Amino acid sequence: MSKSKLSPTAKKTAKKTAKNVPKKKPADREAPSFIRWRFYLVLVVMFGAFMSLITRIAYIQIIEPDNLIQQGDLRSVRAKTIHSARGIISDRNGEPLAVSVPVEAVWADPVTIFKRDGLANMDSWYALADVLGLDRQKMVDKIRSNKSRRFIYLQRQVSPAMANYIRELKLAGVGLKAESRRYYPTGEVSAHLVGVTGIDGHGLEGTERSYDKWLTGEAGKRIIRKDRYGRVVENISLEEREQGKPLELTIDQRIQAIAYRSIKQAVADYRATSATAVILDVKTGAVLAMVNAPSYNPNNRADLQSAKMRNRAITDAFEPGSTVKPFVVLAALENGVANKETIIDTGNGIMPIGGQKVRDTSKVGKADLATILKKSSNVGVAKLALDMPLEALLGMYSSVGFGELSGLNLVGETQGIFPNRRRWSKFEIATLAFGYGLTITPLQLAHAYATLGNYGKYQPIHIIESNQQDLSRQVINKDNARIVLEMLETVTQPGGTATKAAVPGYRVAAKTGTSRKAIAGGYGDEYFAYTAGIAPVSNPKIAVVVVVNEPQGDNYYGGSVAGPVFAEITKGTLQILNVAPDENRFKKDK
Repeated sequence: MSKSKLSPTAKKTAKKTAKNVPKKKPADREAPSFIRWRFYLVLVVMFGAFMSLITRIAYIQIIEPDNLIQQGDLRSVRAKTIHSARGIISDRNGEPLAVSVPVEAVWADPVTIFKRDGLANMDSWYALADVLGLDRQKMVDKIRSNKSRRFIYLQRQVSPAMANYIRELKLAGVGLKAESRRYYPTGEVSAHLVGVTGIDGHGLEGTERSYDKWLTGEAGKRIIRKDRYGRVVENISLEEREQGKPLELTIDQRIQAIAYRSIKQAVADYRATSATAVILDVKTGAVLAMVNAPSYNPNNRADLQSAKMRNRAITDAFEPGSTVKPFVVLAALENGVANKETIIDTGNGIMPIGGQKVRDTSKVGKADLATILKKSSNVGVAKLALDMPLEALLGMYSSVGFGELSGLNLVGETQGIFPNRRRWSKFEIATLAFGYGLTITPLQLAHAYATLGNYGKYQPIHIIESNQQDLSRQVINKDNARIVLEMLETVTQPGGTATKAAVPGYRVAAKTGTSRKAIAGGYGDEYFAYTAGIAPVSNPKIAVVVVVNEPQGDNYYGGSVAGPVFAEITKGTLQILNVAPDENRFKKDK
């Protein structure tokens, strides 16, 4: 088939038509159709995500906002403790016995130290160790071994001068924290009674511990908000601190000093293990002095040894020996077993009882009650004890305070041993009459003599003045108490066993005692020497007890060891209290 031929005119027209028709480009291909379900899926996903965010925000802000607040507070809120000053302890005249002085604690932040390469300048660190009295290498090792910690103490309670020196060192990561330190102006003189505080300011011994809550008070607190640079941007709250309350004791520091000086000298003179003195106000029951030797310096923590810190006046109990004989005589008078004119035949000073013997150190033969006390006859008081019901003797001991706590609220006080048996042998009753078979503390003995000096009126003893109800009671007949008091006065006069306890110018009633120390299975070769008494007899003001523990040498008797100490303390106390002399009714033989 032959192809048709176009005319030239037709060809020309076809070319023009071809030029006018646009050419198809790749981009002008057919567009994809709109897919509706994909569009809605995208909308649902976006809406779901938005609602999740809204729900989470609502949960955090409305339902549980505390967690977010807590997280923010952990990063910005700080609580600063405002320490309260510990109360002052003073004596009855306002003399300070314990005061608080401002000091500072040195602390370190090991994290900051290593972050700032703070150990590069070792000379400054060695200077810090030297001023703190620490071993250089040990201090550095302590910091290195606590790299992850933010706070460690380097030294507590440094003086303001040392603190200023440490500030000048400008060591990175080392800071100072204000605190207080207890200072005791009277030192070792009143250490056992006042006590001592620990490094954190709380009482460890004595009144510091017994009245710790009263003295400490309540610390305040200031809550603030800080920004990232440590600047205070908000004061949130302030809890006012409650300062510690002052505490006034009944003791007189002047009397305390006299008593301590005397017993300290006695310990040195007789090479004794220890010595104790207690002085009470007869009328009120107030403790005027309570001292022990050896003592300790509460301002020196290196001197805080348990053996020295023990307040022996309340912690150590001993068999009182002859010092209880006046109360045997009182029991006999109270129960009608004897009277002022009663004569007792002590024979040759030896009294056999059930295969054992009661002995006198000196023969007195037939003697009245005054002579029995003056010569300290064991046989005489033993016969009195055996003539009366045992309950009468034990009742007398109990009524004057033997076997009971004093109520002073001091730590470590003991009751002693008060006998309570079903069966008693006659020998046991006899020895009970001259101070064996029971143990009491020096404070209990002083309390008993104060009751006698108060004419039989039992007055509770105390070291803190209070407005409590009157708890005094009459436990001994006044007339009988006066009779025994006058008998005891003769003991300090010529021929008595307590002549060295006499005080020139004053009428003094006293009784000495010497007892062997009990050991396992019996008694040892060591002794207690003591003197207890009242002055002045005309109008009793004070009761004094002196105990010397284990005096060495041949001179270990209460009259010769404790008697002179008693006289010195009694004389000084009466003068300080401005008690007028009442003169001795007897004169010493020349």
